[in-house]
Amino acid sequence: MRCRTLDVWKRSCRLSVEIHRYFDNSRHYSFKDQITRSSLSVASNIAEGVEKDSLKERNRFIEIARGSAAELMTQIYIGIETDYIERKTGFAWIREIEELSKMLIGLKNRYTKETHAPNS
Repeated sequence: MRCRTLDVWKRSCRLSVEIHRYFDNSRHYSFKDQITRSSLSVASNIAEGVEKDSLKERNRFIEIARGSAAELMTQIYIGIETDYIERKTGFAWIREIEELSKMLIGLKNRYTKETHAPNS
């Protein structure tokens, strides 16, 4: 699987694991379910997109992953404000999501350049 070679995929998997562990014993069940699902969605959509053969499909899944990252960031902000997430932890996660989003833009640009590069 090509996704295993990508730092953005590895980092998004680690973030998802961290979020799952953080909420492991949480009694805020609906919040826990939603935030863990969106954290899973980032890495899962990267993996699915990378395995697609067409540029259009790859880019579509990268955009879905970026959307899931935005959703996750929103949930983290809400979690901080409702005291479900410690501020220090939450803001560290937000910084990581911001980096992941930049990496996803870079990945999309790389695929586009590779596809449109002249044959050598």
